Amino acid sequence: MFSIGEYIIYGSNGVCLVEDINVMGSGESKKEYYCLKPVNDREGKIFTPVDNKKVIMRRILSLEEATELIDNIPDIEQMWITDERKRESDYKQALQTCDCRELIRIIKTMHLRKQERLAKGMKSTVVDDRYLREAENNLYSELSLAMGKEKNEMEAYISERIELVNV
Repeated sequence: MFSIGEYIIYGSNGVCLVEDINVMGSGESKKEYYCLKPVNDREGKIFTPVDNKKVIMRRILSLEEATELIDNIPDIEQMWITDERKRESDYKQALQTCDCRELIRIIKTMHLRKQERLAKGMKSTVVDDRYLREAENNLYSELSLAMGKEKNEMEAYISERIELVNV
């Protein structure tokens, strides 16, 4: 069980603050619910059962886990999608895992795909841009909290850290 004041990952909503834990219902239908505040949605509130098994809920990475993850980015392979018609479904499936390594795989895939398309004189696709934004948003939100940095600093920090580790 998570505690009030703790940051967690809640499915595709990404990082959320556990604002409260309430009991809702009456009699035998009484259940404990988390009241979550998504960090990327100022107006949003989510009420979800404490024992929700349908949506992935997990603690955010620790500082050590986040640092190790960033140091291992060069070893994380991009996604290999051979069937163009299945591309969006594969992106969506990877996002739904709420796994930072999968988010990195999406980001790496998108950056390489974008470079390839630009080299051919083509723009990146709307689907690629949307999933890239979502993957970066979820990854950078979690890493920024874990590392005590601003979200908008994360891309530059990651690039610098990878360069230092690989020197």
